[in-house]
Amino acid sequence: MRNFERSNAIQQRLHDLVPGGAHTYARGPDQYPEAMAPVLVRGKGSHVWDCDGNEYVEYGMGLRSVTLGHAYPPVLEAVTRAIADGVNFSRPTELELLAAEDFLRLVPGADMVKFAKNGSDATTAAVRVARAATGRETVAVCDQPFFSVDDWFIGTTAMNAGVPPLLATVHFAYNDLESLAAVLNTHEVACVVLEAATAMTEPEPGFLPGVRALCDRSGALLVFDEMITGFRWSAGGAQRVYGVTPDLSCWGKAMGNGFPISALAGRREFMELGGLRTDRDRVFLLSTTHGPETASLAAFRAVVRAYADTDPITRMERAGRRLADGVNKMAAELGIADCLRAAGRPSCLVFVTRDPEGRPSQAFRTLFLQELLDRGVLGQSFVTSAAHSDDDIDRTVEACRAAAQVYRQALEHGVDGLLRGRPVAPALRRRAAPRRIPSAGA
Repeated sequence: MRNFERSNAIQQRLHDLVPGGAHTYARGPDQYPEAMAPVLVRGKGSHVWDCDGNEYVEYGMGLRSVTLGHAYPPVLEAVTRAIADGVNFSRPTELELLAAEDFLRLVPGADMVKFAKNGSDATTAAVRVARAATGRETVAVCDQPFFSVDDWFIGTTAMNAGVPPLLATVHFAYNDLESLAAVLNTHEVACVVLEAATAMTEPEPGFLPGVRALCDRSGALLVFDEMITGFRWSAGGAQRVYGVTPDLSCWGKAMGNGFPISALAGRREFMELGGLRTDRDRVFLLSTTHGPETASLAAFRAVVRAYADTDPITRMERAGRRLADGVNKMAAELGIADCLRAAGRPSCLVFVTRDPEGRPSQAFRTLFLQELLDRGVLGQSFVTSAAHSDDDIDRTVEACRAAAQVYRQALEHGVDGLLRGRPVAPALRRRAAPRRIPSAGA
């Protein structure tokens, strides 16, 4: 077992100073086995190190924001050159034009782009401009995990304290055109918001073209959330892979290989509602002090060059296929393939953990995470990067083999005595875990 003494001390202090002990709920200690949430100090390529000196092969890669590897030299060099001339100014820089040109060459059907810092900024701006363009209020969102921290979406989740009752957000099911048609027939919808695909769900033939047609028929704008699919499915996002062009699209995560940048892109007639070339009432679209700072724009341009020159998607997909094949072959050999497997798009894998009855299980998920951490593998999923080498994959498969042997014992005899501490919990939930973190001075 690894030592997490310093990580645990720092994590406790974080709880005293930062609500939840982390600045992103998905990074919280409740998402990891108890007293085994590493506090990291550095990363290089596909490896990270914690403050206790433990080294890990890392998956998840900054909540999918890193595709080229941690501390990727060409990105760092581009950022270093840019910030040497200043970071933030009172007028636009030439870098803003160059970055916009780079972006719009990648994204089919987009005429204009505006940069920001957070994915939620972009999705909420898309909702706002759609409401202004259509004169309608209702937003139809797909039953997918997450779109925004803002009221229009977070008010529909279990973690909705502090949000007034929502009447203007409705839901439809993925790969179900009838459910979307029913929503559009029942409500005056401003926009339809969805991820074109997720790690575990590909669009069925005709689904995305059908969504496009239903939006056109009803007058609703089609908005694609490309936060995850952008720069993982392709540099041009899911819309380029599946050949369906939305009215607006929202981007972030891997755009900057970890540097903070997001974007709203779309058709000129809608984007200009937030500009100066409109006769209509203007939309307060996106106006951010730090949206155009030079470091992240330089990082983005370096990412674009890397995608043009080095084909990182092919490399991360190759690593993912090799990892999934190794894990699933091992699970089959142990006779537990129905309960433990790697699944999903090769560049965005998840691991499926089920109990003896075949039900999704947080306790079994935690046990698997616990055993992987003990063996130097860190990740809430198996999201790869272009930096993951054959040696990394081999090491991970061997760690999974050892973890799976413990997992099989738990399937036969239960997790008691094998799981050290409480199970992990969903990040978006109404109540904190029953076992509360002691408060400062307690």
